[in-house]
Amino acid sequence: MADPTSRLPENIPGAFYITNACIDCDMCRETAPTVFKRNDDIGFSVAFHQPETEAERQQAEEALKGCPVEAIGDNGQAE
Repeated sequence: MADPTSRLPENIPGAFYITNACIDCDMCRETAPTVFKRNDDIGFSVAFHQPETEAERQQAEEALKGCPVEAIGDNGQAE
């Protein structure tokens, strides 16, 4: 489970986020490209858009479950 205290500040506010445990493997960007992208300044993925549709939410949840280092979090709330 992702540690919410390690949430990268480059994530946009919202339920889904990426922590500093990210290893830049590209899995989340491939699984949920409308939610996650690479931030070249820090060299990691970040949430740049929060899911607005059920399909986007399902993709983000799939990315969360598939993250090899559990760097994706979901606080369950839209902020």
